[in-house]
Amino acid sequence: MKLSNTFSLKTGALSIALFTAVSCSQTATQSNVLPVETGVSQRLAEHRKQVLSNINYNLHLTIPAQKNQPIAATEVITLTLHQNEHPLQLDFKEQEVNLKSIKVNGKTTPINFQNEHILIDNKYLKEGENKLEIDFTAGNLSLNRNEDYLYTLLVPDRARTVFPVFDQPDLKATFTLALSIPRTWKAVANAPLQDIVAKGDQKVYRFQESDKISSYLFSFVAGDFDLITRTEAGRPMNFYHRETDSSKINLSIDPIFKIHADALAFMEDYTQIPYPFQKFDFVAIPDFQYGGMEHVGAIDYKASTLFLDEGATKDQRVSRSNLIAHETAHMWFGDLVTMRWFNDVWMKEVFANFMADKVSQVTLADANYDLKFLLDHFPAAYGVDRTTGANPIRQQLDNLQDAGSMYGNIIYHKAPIMMRQLERLIGEKAFKEGIREYLKTYANSNATWPELIEILDKRTPADLQSWNQVWVNESGRPVIDYKLETDNRRITNFTISQKGEDGSDRLWPQFFEVALVYKDRVEELTVNMDAPQVTLKAAIGKQHPDFILFNSSGQGYGLFPINGQNLSAVPLLKDPVMRASAYINIYENMLSGRGVDPSLVLAFTLLESERETEELNLKLLTGYTSYIFWKFITPELRNKMAPAFEKKLWDNINAQEKSNAKKLLFKAYQDIALTPDAIQRLYKVWQTQQAPAGITLTEDDYTSLALALALRDYPKGNSILSEQLKRIKNPDRQKRLQFLMPALSAEVEVRDAFFESLAQEQNREKEAWVTTALGYLHHPLRSHTSEKYLQQSLELLEEIQLTGDIFFPANWLNATFSAYQTPTAAATVRNFIEANPNYNPKLRGKILQAADNLFRAVKLLKNNQ
Repeated sequence: MKLSNTFSLKTGALSIALFTAVSCSQTATQSNVLPVETGVSQRLAEHRKQVLSNINYNLHLTIPAQKNQPIAATEVITLTLHQNEHPLQLDFKEQEVNLKSIKVNGKTTPINFQNEHILIDNKYLKEGENKLEIDFTAGNLSLNRNEDYLYTLLVPDRARTVFPVFDQPDLKATFTLALSIPRTWKAVANAPLQDIVAKGDQKVYRFQESDKISSYLFSFVAGDFDLITRTEAGRPMNFYHRETDSSKINLSIDPIFKIHADALAFMEDYTQIPYPFQKFDFVAIPDFQYGGMEHVGAIDYKASTLFLDEGATKDQRVSRSNLIAHETAHMWFGDLVTMRWFNDVWMKEVFANFMADKVSQVTLADANYDLKFLLDHFPAAYGVDRTTGANPIRQQLDNLQDAGSMYGNIIYHKAPIMMRQLERLIGEKAFKEGIREYLKTYANSNATWPELIEILDKRTPADLQSWNQVWVNESGRPVIDYKLETDNRRITNFTISQKGEDGSDRLWPQFFEVALVYKDRVEELTVNMDAPQVTLKAAIGKQHPDFILFNSSGQGYGLFPINGQNLSAVPLLKDPVMRASAYINIYENMLSGRGVDPSLVLAFTLLESERETEELNLKLLTGYTSYIFWKFITPELRNKMAPAFEKKLWDNINAQEKSNAKKLLFKAYQDIALTPDAIQRLYKVWQTQQAPAGITLTEDDYTSLALALALRDYPKGNSILSEQLKRIKNPDRQKRLQFLMPALSAEVEVRDAFFESLAQEQNREKEAWVTTALGYLHHPLRSHTSEKYLQQSLELLEEIQLTGDIFFPANWLNATFSAYQTPTAAATVRNFIEANPNYNPKLRGKILQAADNLFRAVKLLKNNQ
């Protein structure tokens, strides 16, 4: 503190000295105080890491058959305490009334509960081993209770919503769990089962002590499940599920077990570390919030991703394989070695995705690694990184209560692209050696990204620190441009340049390929983009090409140039990776207003979908077709072009030879149907349950078709959904359709009431159902009556972040804004942002990400009038 001159002149030296002493004493005291804040602050986490070790949680929960009854629980925590001068803060995000009693080292202590923490006074603690005994009522927020089953989902900081815990990733602990459950239920948890003891109308599942894991990985599932046990490659595996469709079960069980076994074998070979935990089980949960969750010893999956029927497309089979490989890879990346703090949560996700892509080469007979990588990651990463709300891969995090907002397509999709570029920069062999060293160094512990970079930096002369800055610590993507000079149809100069899409002079060092396309051949050249402008020397002297395709190998990252006049040359590309890259480049340039307008791209995708032979590419094309049709074409033009557009799409169905290709096109036809003839044709398919020739439709497909028809109020009265409900046999799928029906009602008042009901937390429990319902509620065919929901949807976002799981805020926003194209909808977003200057910056970013295509649609439609 700098004292004023006036004060110095009016006081003596003694007064100054006394003031300075008191001031310094106060400052020191304040700096040593550990605030009791909501959530888990980084400062609290760092302190607890210094003073706590050897933690075990011994938990017993008594789960009643009725989901609205409380869950009584007891907990014994043993821990080693090192020198500590602060009250011990134990996290519990529940009401104080849930705490019944606390004993510390055998003595009953008063309950001191503040800001989501139980405070244990130091006078009850001692250096060395301590024992805390707590009787409490478990919190319900993260127990996902249903009528006849429940499951925990505790990532990133939700263990504290169920039981008192030191809820941070770097305080790994063991868990000893007992569950009292209804006699007809089964249970599975992280550790192997020790025994089952019957007690009246309940039975107690007692589990052995778990491996040492982070609190967010603690898990159990209990309920009415079927169990299938197999041994694959000498490893016993237990699979719990609720599927009732015997056809899906018979078609899916063998590949589910085999993919897991293949993924484990690949990971053990790649890492040179045997599977590191006691057991390997998995559970299929209806309408699980995520695709999967990597709980040690008991992976959770969304059931619909695992159980496929006879009509499954290649994309669905690839997605299942990728999901299983992703969660299996997490056993090493995330579970064995865990990030120290959730600012590095992306590390476990990037390696899980990166390894899953490699595993797919083993688990899928017809896998095309480069194509899968391109289609899985680039469109999704671009969808965020091109927006004004884009976030970097590695983000700042001060409190774990905000960790959920860090998840998204950047860490799941841009990060693997970055990692592949890093592997290419270092070399595949050196990269693998570095990863093995990283895993062995930090096994059963925690690590940071800088610690991994330090390991990899030893294996390359490249400057990884500056490389890391633009790729990992900053958001955005480069815009690539070029200049071609020729003489007598021979290339004399070929320069390639880049700059930030935001106009900055940043450099993204990377490798990518450029294809020179001729009528009789394609010549592919590698670009090392290690400077703002480089000369492609290998091109000099070559014949002027008919077409130049940038990023032909699908590994470069950025907005690459295209020539809208040469789109007819794309079918000349024999390599499906090159075609996919061309499709993505065209779409991205359309969104950026660079040379191709939406109507041209729509015509292009429609024509290409007739002749595209690669199923994954066709999935991309049909997705683009539907999205452009609804998002970037005016309603007037849409209605005008609909008859011819529908006819061409139906002709494409007949032109394609493969069943899955036909099905993808049929789904696109179902999505864009506008005319009475098209709608009647779809209704006849649903009514008779006679699919078009060459297409296999299943119960799920007919449900989707019924929903599409109800959206179009056909037939009048929405009786079609009631009829479809009678056709569905599985009780979980029946409940899903019952939930969706009000969102599809022909009556505006019913839809209004449904939306209003979502303001109540209990009506948002099934987040996957809510997201689907919002998609129908805000569909372009209903947007004229649903735009009034946008303001309240934004106002609910902060509560949704607090009460929902990690992906729900983004899913809520994307389902809400994806269909709109009006200036008034865009103004609602901009006005909300402007009216809330101090809004949570991460949620503000999510809003801008979700609304980006709305802003672009308004601009593109205005420019093309």
